[in-house]
Amino acid sequence: MTDISADRPYEAQFGDYFALLKPRVMSLVVFTALVGLLVAPVDLHPFVGFCAILFIAVGGGASGALNMWWDADIDAVMRRTRRRPVPSGRVAGDEALAIGIALSGFAVVMLGLATNWLAAGLLAFTIFFYAVVYSMWLKRSTPQNIVIGGAAGAFPPMIGWAAATGSIGIESVLMFALIFLWTPPHFWALALFMRSDYDDAGVPMLTVTHGRRTTRRHILAYTAVLAVFALGLATTSVAGPVYLAVAVAMNLWFLKGAWTIFRRDEDMAEADNFAVERAFFRFSLLYLFLHFGALLGDAALRAAGIV
Repeated sequence: MTDISADRPYEAQFGDYFALLKPRVMSLVVFTALVGLLVAPVDLHPFVGFCAILFIAVGGGASGALNMWWDADIDAVMRRTRRRPVPSGRVAGDEALAIGIALSGFAVVMLGLATNWLAAGLLAFTIFFYAVVYSMWLKRSTPQNIVIGGAAGAFPPMIGWAAATGSIGIESVLMFALIFLWTPPHFWALALFMRSDYDDAGVPMLTVTHGRRTTRRHILAYTAVLAVFALGLATTSVAGPVYLAVAVAMNLWFLKGAWTIFRRDEDMAEADNFAVERAFFRFSLLYLFLHFGALLGDAALRAAGIV
């Protein structure tokens, strides 16, 4: 018998299309949007809330598909991204584009019909900002790419809040600021030990254009500003004792990590293969999850009449 499997064109599987939606990024979008929706001071029907989160998730996935379509050339160069569906050839670029556009329109229209058009408008702007402003412009043109582009990932709690209330409050603005200011130190820590990827792809990340020493200073500065806004959120109506305790502990630890990174030189980092920077990056994921989880904890305490 002759093996003809090698002659058959690859047919994309469900998992390939699901990976196109960046599920790990989508999980963060869903979680922060859910928190924004649940801590809002209104009673929302559970089915409406479920629909809102579903369509926000679809919109986040659409952004991922559009980003993978546009970034296929540089994704193919970077070790961290070369196995994504488009650069690996599992999904064609025009398929990714079509899926991204179709899901974007579906998500925005359905969110507007299910909740309100302010939330739908914010979702539409988020998709546009991530796919066009960040992916097509900022990412390849300025070392401030992740600073400005971080706004795209910061909108979900504001969208969730708007879906529930039909408005934008100071609470949702501070939740936005928490993610917006967290994004640069999170990604710059990654860039410190993945600099060669950005060098090879020609992406002007701060580590490439200004070097690791400058990047370390920026991580410390942004972490300090982040701590101020994180603690500021503790003074609003959505926060309580759980959030305050988490915010104080997490920001002290995050500042300590940023200070340690700032004091390290390249010889120290190379000697332990950027162990401190890698640990800071991993901790940054826990940092964001615990802040938003604490907001949920305080909401549960209020619902139970404990605070």
